[in-house]
Amino acid sequence: MAALFLIGFMAAGKTSVGRAVAQATSRRFVDLDDVIAAAGEPVAELVARDEPEFRRREAQALDDVIAAAGDGPVIATGGGAAAFGTNLDRMRAAGCVVALNVDVGEALARAGDASSRPLLARAGELAARRAPVYRRAHAVVDTNGRSIEDVVANVRAVERVWATHGDATIVALGERSYPVTIADALVVPPGTVITDRNVAAAWGTKLGPDPIVIEPGEASKSFATYERLCGALVARGLDRNSTIVAVGGGVVGDLAGFVAATLFRGIAVIQVPTTIVAMTDAAIGGKTAIDLAAGKNLVGAFWQPRLVACALETLSTLPKRERRAGFGELWKYALLDGRELWSAIDACTKWANAGGALPPELRDVIARAVAYKAAIVGRDELERTGQRALLNLGHTIGHAIEAHTGLHHGEAVGLGLVASCRVSAALGMAPTTLEDEVVEALRRTGLPADPNPYLSDAVLDRVRVDKKRVGDKVRFIAVREVGSCEPVEVGVAELGRILRVTVAP
Repeated sequence: MAALFLIGFMAAGKTSVGRAVAQATSRRFVDLDDVIAAAGEPVAELVARDEPEFRRREAQALDDVIAAAGDGPVIATGGGAAAFGTNLDRMRAAGCVVALNVDVGEALARAGDASSRPLLARAGELAARRAPVYRRAHAVVDTNGRSIEDVVANVRAVERVWATHGDATIVALGERSYPVTIADALVVPPGTVITDRNVAAAWGTKLGPDPIVIEPGEASKSFATYERLCGALVARGLDRNSTIVAVGGGVVGDLAGFVAATLFRGIAVIQVPTTIVAMTDAAIGGKTAIDLAAGKNLVGAFWQPRLVACALETLSTLPKRERRAGFGELWKYALLDGRELWSAIDACTKWANAGGALPPELRDVIARAVAYKAAIVGRDELERTGQRALLNLGHTIGHAIEAHTGLHHGEAVGLGLVASCRVSAALGMAPTTLEDEVVEALRRTGLPADPNPYLSDAVLDRVRVDKKRVGDKVRFIAVREVGSCEPVEVGVAELGRILRVTVAP
C-alpha cells in the first residue's frame, strides 16, 4: 500500500483524521511535527524563534519519512509543509495526497490556545495564500461541520480511486468519488457514445461502432433532442446497468448527462470532454440540463459521472472561435484562483489566437482549473452552502448575453467577467483598474471585451429568470482582486443602474 499524506491548513484535523485512517486500515501513523520535535525543540518554539530553520527541518523530516515509507504509512503534515519548496511534488510522487479543507473561522474555533500555534495571528492571509497549493492535492476533502467518521470515510474512498487513477484529480464525494484524468491521446471508454456531428467528423475512428450523433450547438439542448435520444437508447436495448459515454463539448455533456440522470431513473455516464470549457467546467460536477425559451439550463438534475477523461489532442481540432471562447472560462478560474494561474493562462494566449502546437503550459492550466472545480464540488455538491456559487463568476450577465445574442458560452462569460468587475467596483469592493485588466486579458485572447453593446433591456430582463434569483435580488459573484471573489446579493434593478442600462418593468 502506498503512503497517504494529509495536508491542509492548521486545525483542519490532519492528526485526528490521520490516526483514525491508520487505525481503520492497520497502518503506521506519522505526525511530521512529532518527527521534527524529536530533535529536541518543540515545534511552536522553533517556529516562533526561526521559521526558516523550521521549514528546513520540516523538509528534511519529510524526506526521511518518504524514504522509510515502504509500509504505506498515513502521514499528517504541518499546515505550511505543502507550500514550501518542492514538498508537495515529492509527496505526490510518493503516494496519495489529500488536502483537508477547513474555513478560517472554523480553524480559529478549533485551534484553542493560540500559544501552541504561533502563525495563528496571520490565519486569514496564510489561508488565502496556501489555498491554491492545497488544491494541487489529488483530492480536497471538506471537514467543515463533518464528523471525523465522515471525513475518514471520504478520505478512504478517495484513496481507493487514487489506487487505480494515481495521476488524476479526484472529486471527493464519498463512495461516489470519481477521477478527472488528463491524457494526451483520446481513448473512449466502453459504453454507448453520444456525440455531435463535428466531433464525429474529426474523431469518428476513435468513437467505436455506431455512435449516436446530434447536431452541434445550444439548440440541441431541447426537449425534442432529449426525447429522441431516450427513444434511441431504449431501442438499442440499454438497461439500468448500461453506460452512456458523452464525447463532446458542454452541449453534448449537459444533454447526455441529463439523459443518463433520467433514463430508467438513472444510469451511469462517463464524460469525455473535447473543448476547454467542457474540460474545465461543464463535464465536472454533475450539473446536467436542457434549455427553455426563457433561459439556459432551467430543466436539469445533478448527476455525477463515473469518470471524466480529458484528452488534450482533441483541442488541436477546435475551430479558432471555439478555441478562443474557451479562455472565457479560463480567465474566470484565474480570477478565482490567483495570480499564478493568471500568468500561466497568459502564456497560452498566442495559441488561443494562432493555434498550432499546444503550448506546454496548457496542461497545467487545465489541471489547475480542474482542481479548483473539483475542490468546490466536493465541498458543495448541490450548491447549498454558497461555495459552488463562486463558479458562477461572470455567468449571471454572461448567460443572459448568451441566451439573447447567440454568442458562444465562453465569449459571453468573458463579457460577464467585465460586468462583474464593474459591479464590484461600484459596490466598493474592487479597484476600478480591475475592469481594465480583465478587458486587456480578453483582448489578448481575441475575445470580445466590451459588454456595453450587449447590455440591453432584453438582456437584463433575462436576469429575472436566473436560477440564482430570489425575489427581486440575484446572488452575484463579486471580485475583490485576482484570487479573491465572494457572493453578494444585488437587486436586478441595481445591476441595471450600475451597468448603465434601463431594466424594463
